[in-house]
Amino acid sequence: QVQLVESGGGLVQAGGSLRLSCTASGTIGTINAMGWYRQAPGKQRDLVALIYSTGRTLYADSVKDRFTISRDGAKNTLYLQMNSLKPEDTSAYYCLMVTLQNYWGQGTQVTVSS
Repeated sequence: QVQLVESGGGLVQAGGSLRLSCTASGTIGTINAMGWYRQAPGKQRDLVALIYSTGRTLYADSVKDRFTISRDGAKNTLYLQMNSLKPEDTSAYYCLMVTLQNYWGQGTQVTVSS
């Protein structure tokens, strides 16, 4: 059974930084992509950043030049370095792993105070 465990969320002041981690375990198979999504209360879950097995990355316009997605294949761990955080980045952040099916983590809360 595949499990994704996120960590690194918390409370930070505007302008600060956080690094999220997501570690996958279980019988994983071939990973096509991994990514981060976020969802605020009452809103839909939106893409933040995605990294493909080729290394190509994709970012939401709102986080370009502030967030960096990376992956350590040996550790099956995905990262999201978040810099210059803004109050509008406040949300629950979810890790996604795309294999033959999609797997989601349980989410980690990021709160940015003004």
